Amino acid sequence: MPSFSIEVALPASHYNISVLAQTAPFCPGQELELFTQLPARPAVFLLRGAGDPYVSKTANLRRRIERLLGEPQEQTKRLNLRHRVQEIAYTVTGSELESQLLLYRLLRQTFPNNYIARLRIRFAPLVMLHFENAYPRASVTTRLGRAGSKNAYYGPFPSRVAAEKFSSDSLDFFKMRRCVDDLSPDPAFPGCVYSEMKMCLAPCFKGCTEAEYQAEVARVEAFFSSGGESLMSELSHERDRASAELAFEEAAVVHGKMEKLKSLFAQVPEIIRRIDLLRALLVQPSAEPGCVSLFHFHDGRFVGPFQLRIEATAESQSMESRVESAIISLSERQTTSALERMEHLALLKRWYYRSRPSGEIFLADQRGVWPFRRIVRGIGRVYRGEKIESTSFSATETVQFPSQPS
Repeated sequence: MPSFSIEVALPASHYNISVLAQTAPFCPGQELELFTQLPARPAVFLLRGAGDPYVSKTANLRRRIERLLGEPQEQTKRLNLRHRVQEIAYTVTGSELESQLLLYRLLRQTFPNNYIARLRIRFAPLVMLHFENAYPRASVTTRLGRAGSKNAYYGPFPSRVAAEKFSSDSLDFFKMRRCVDDLSPDPAFPGCVYSEMKMCLAPCFKGCTEAEYQAEVARVEAFFSSGGESLMSELSHERDRASAELAFEEAAVVHGKMEKLKSLFAQVPEIIRRIDLLRALLVQPSAEPGCVSLFHFHDGRFVGPFQLRIEATAESQSMESRVESAIISLSERQTTSALERMEHLALLKRWYYRSRPSGEIFLADQRGVWPFRRIVRGIGRVYRGEKIESTSFSATETVQFPSQPS
């Protein structure tokens, strides 16, 4: 099976179809034998001939090609390319994710100027912490910064509205600024409604020292990077102190904040992580008999598929060891542009937030440790075609973002 590592896009006039496994010539009048040889299975295909190539994916290759290249029916407006196509290239796929990734790679090579529009890619909404600003703030964006940027990005969220709500609700626990201007602190500045409501340290009119503001920013970063655990720990200690001092009203107020924090993170999908530390293993059905396909998402990009054979072999390795070896083989590092990482993140978001995504996804924890037992059970479910494991959090669970490495 082909690898989906990113390659340099080629001009449209020099597209290649090497990413597709099978090719066959097409000649009008001699198509019946070709049609019977085509598999009636999901596939990504390319039709080459006069003019631009035709690239698409389908759930049934034989039926789709018969419609495109068969004898045209009278009085129909259905697209027919019978007299324009000279060659067919295709690869059979085992899942919607595999089809989408292969189609992305093929369109990126074939139509480098408009493949984003053809795929209808919508970049994933992210919460961004602007650490390159003298007075850091948070905002919602769909753009990733250049390599080496100090800014931090968290996501992917299902929509911009969801990202904005999460950001706003999170900042209610802190006093970091919400204005978007580049500040030049001036004691004569009147401030804004947030400073009047004591919801901002007001660096705009030097309502705090720079050290105090940076300390508050550090608390916000710890909050996002720990999935709220840093603030939950603070509030827990504060509540215990108030209770020990018999300040029960104060303890009740702090307890209310803790309940609000739990409610906030109970609604956050498991996949919401710091983007540069997001590591996911996606287990998908395979087009090869006796196998499942593994895709590794790391460094902001997909790598795979890796065909993991399920049947017992002469090897003495356990399934967990085989999965670990597969992850290592899929962990190759490659320099990619911010645009490529945005595209791969958009494809991950598209798959994850589908109403019924195929296969299962497993995430490494803060230390980069994988839940191998859960992965092995998930592989069994995918192989048997059973119902996927739920990826949503219950009301008692809290998202754990991988923390920033020291």
